[in-house]
Amino acid sequence: MKLSHRIPTTPWRAASTWGVRPRMLAPLYAGLVLFGIGEGLLVRSRLGATPWTVFAQGIAAHLHVSLGWATAGISAVVLLMWFPLRERPGFGTLSNLVVIAYVLDLTVATVPAPTPMGVRAAYVVAAVGAIGIGSALYLTTGLGPGPRDGLMTSLHRHLGVSVVYVRLTLEVAVLVVGWLLGGTVGVATALFAATIGFSIGTSLRGLEWILARTS
Repeated sequence: MKLSHRIPTTPWRAASTWGVRPRMLAPLYAGLVLFGIGEGLLVRSRLGATPWTVFAQGIAAHLHVSLGWATAGISAVVLLMWFPLRERPGFGTLSNLVVIAYVLDLTVATVPAPTPMGVRAAYVVAAVGAIGIGSALYLTTGLGPGPRDGLMTSLHRHLGVSVVYVRLTLEVAVLVVGWLLGGTVGVATALFAATIGFSIGTSLRGLEWILARTS
């Protein structure tokens, strides 16, 4: 399947970031839950975490808070970076901040950490797929991207660069900063940074294909 390099228009897309309708809630929250599960699966694989979660691990260790709380705090700070890009939060943005942090903590607390390498690798593959699909779902609601994705979509619009390559660049940059701050980096971290943009692009393309067949 070819990658999609844009955010498609969907039947559940909002007219404004605060124009919430019932039909938008299922894709929004399904996407956010999938994203949080994916983040948690990477942590439980013990093969590394996403670049942003690596950073959150370092913050959590120093502040003695849970990984979810650290993630929520970082997301709040990232929101401040939106203003120079003229990005404004929406209903989905605030939902992102709360739901992903909660589901991440819940996944880490309830999903067992496997020993067999094959199972740990399967966690990583499932995580990349879940985060890609989750991102595609909630981005297409038009209710406002999450703090991190807001940077991606805003740079995509301002620079005219594919969301695939913008996301790839952001993840690699954050990975380096997180490692310098003492976060735990593993093979899954590098794999995620290298593949998440393509996972999102493939998921967006899949949505376009489904919409074309059902319209």
